[in-house]
Amino acid sequence: MERIGKMETQQKSIWNAYDANCPTRLVLNRIADKWTVLVVSLLERGTKRFSNLQREIGGVSQKMLTQTLRGLERDGLVTRTIYPTVPPKVEYALTPLGRTLVGLVDAIRVWSENNIEEVTKAQKAYDNSPD
Repeated sequence: MERIGKMETQQKSIWNAYDANCPTRLVLNRIADKWTVLVVSLLERGTKRFSNLQREIGGVSQKMLTQTLRGLERDGLVTRTIYPTVPPKVEYALTPLGRTLVGLVDAIRVWSENNIEEVTKAQKAYDNSPD
């Protein structure tokens, strides 16, 4: 039995994210990223242009948004459509696979918004406690 991040069964490979060599860790890295959570949540509402995404996601740099969108496109989660206009019009949308993430990333975003006060309080208590 090969142990490079998966176990072989008779019908299907079973991936193991706890294995250091498992490629699912790359996907976890992508979808656990704060910019990914925000981009996917916004694209769930509909197709958007780069400038709209950047305007709606406070604090994201052009470089970070570009990297995030390219990664999501590479992973098959987002499509990028270029229209032959001057200047070129580029739009981003979720793919069917990307849509399967919406509930998950939205839950993380909502949990963060609903629990930030308790988290901040815990952080302050931890930072002020003697070692």
